[in-house]
Parts: sequence; C-alpha cells; structure tokens
Amino acid sequence: MSIATEHTPTGAGAPGGFLGRSRTFSGVSPAQIGVAWLWLSVIVLLPLAAITVQSFDNGWSGFWDAITDDAAIDALTITVWVSLVVALINVVFGTLIAWVLVRDEFPGKAFVNAIIDLPFALPTIVASLVLLSLYGPNSPIDIQLNATQPALVIALTFVTLPFVVRQVQPVLLELDRDVEEAAAVLGASNVTTFTKIVLPALLPSILTGAGLAFTRAIGEFGSVVLIGGNIPGETQVASQYIQQQIEVDEPVNAAAISVVLLVIAFIALLILRIVGRRQSVREEKDQ
Repeated sequence: MSIATEHTPTGAGAPGGFLGRSRTFSGVSPAQIGVAWLWLSVIVLLPLAAITVQSFDNGWSGFWDAITDDAAIDALTITVWVSLVVALINVVFGTLIAWVLVRDEFPGKAFVNAIIDLPFALPTIVASLVLLSLYGPNSPIDIQLNATQPALVIALTFVTLPFVVRQVQPVLLELDRDVEEAAAVLGASNVTTFTKIVLPALLPSILTGAGLAFTRAIGEFGSVVLIGGNIPGETQVASQYIQQQIEVDEPVNAAAISVVLLVIAFIALLILRIVGRRQSVREEKDQ
C-alpha cells in the first residue's frame, strides 16, 4: 500500500503531475541560493567589509582617535539627535496621515496619496534647494531657518515622510473593524478604542517605519547640503563631516565615521525589529 501511494500517476490531473512539479518549481535550489548570496555579497557585504577594513588602516588607536575627535563627536551627536526628532515626528504625523488616507474620503485623496511617495522620486538635493528658497534669506513667507537645526529637522522630515505612512497603511487596510465597532457598542470612547485596540496592532509597523526613517536620516546628505549650513558644532551632520574629511585627504577618518553610522543604524533596526516581533507575538497570544 505504501508503494502504491508513493508512486502516483504523473498526468496533468494526477497529484504527482503539475502539483508535484509546482512544488519543485516553488522550491529554492542550491544554485539560486548561491546566486542570491553572491549578489548580496557584491552589492552589500563586500563594500561594508571594505569600508570597515579601511577604517582600521591606522590601527585601533587611529580608529578611536578618528571617532573621538571633538568635531566628529559634535557631528555624530547632532546627527543622532536630529534623526531621533525626525523619527518621532514621523511616528505621529505619519500614522495620522495613514489613518486619514485609509479611514476617510475627501476630494483630492488620490493626489495626496500619490505625493506621499514624491520624496522617494525627487533628488534630495532638489528638496534642499526647494526648502532653501522657502526658508532661506529670501523667504517669500518671511521665515528664515537656513543654517539652523530646525532646518535640518524639516529637510530630513521631508525625505523620510513616506516610511511610516507606507508601513502603517497596509496594516490599517487589513485591520478587522468589527472589533472596533464592538468596542464602540460597549461604550468605549474613540481614544480608548484607538489606544487599546488599534494602536497595539499598528505598533510593529509604526516601529518599523520609525526605524527606517531614523536610519535614512542619519545618513542623509543631499537634503541638508544647502539648507543646513554645514556649521561645525551647530548644523554639520555626520555625512557632511565625512565629505569634509575626504576633501582634506583623511579617508581613514571618513571611513571610521561611516562605520559608526553603520553600527548605529544596525543597532536601531535590530532593537526595533525585536520590539516589533515581541509585540506581534503578544498580539497573537491575545487573540
């Protein structure tokens, strides 16, 4: 019986026919895995390894001196601080925009939904030029913010706008609204319904979007190059400091700061991924 069960016909309508071939087709062969790893290595791993090796060309002491230089510390501090503010702004307003786009209908909704992705398509230096024309010395609205940290926040918020919105939108679309309606019938307020029912379900996607916004912000260059001012100790971010080190023929210092940014980005994404996964597991258990 076992032999007869295993050796089934291989015709089109038989279980071992197209179905068996579809299982083979949907699998991943060792060659495909090798190609994927090769591509990942060429595009990501080898460049990261190269910049890491270069950062230690002067030894550990040279690396430490590069990242503890006063100007480097100032640039890293400003970068991390501004990026955290940008991530928090995106959490609040990105979630709000996603909520409006999913739960409300209004004239021009399709247009608003389309321009959310504009920062992805627009060259970031164009964004810096646009913001400089709006908030620079010749501001048509008489608001001059160039060469200030608020200008950095505005520029980085502009280029990171889509991350939280696009992470939260699909979760909102898939959210079961029957639970919300049941809570409303039982007398729960809108705030209670959102904080107790909706927010926990959105939290993993919000954290993911915030992490992406933060990591994009700490490495951003084009959007701040004109409006930021590049003032050491005030508005010079890490990417501008790296450029400065390259211009003064200190590529090892530039590589060292680049490695620090990579480590910060990796740790931030790892922490947010762990927190988001735990939240998802907790939600599944509650259900």
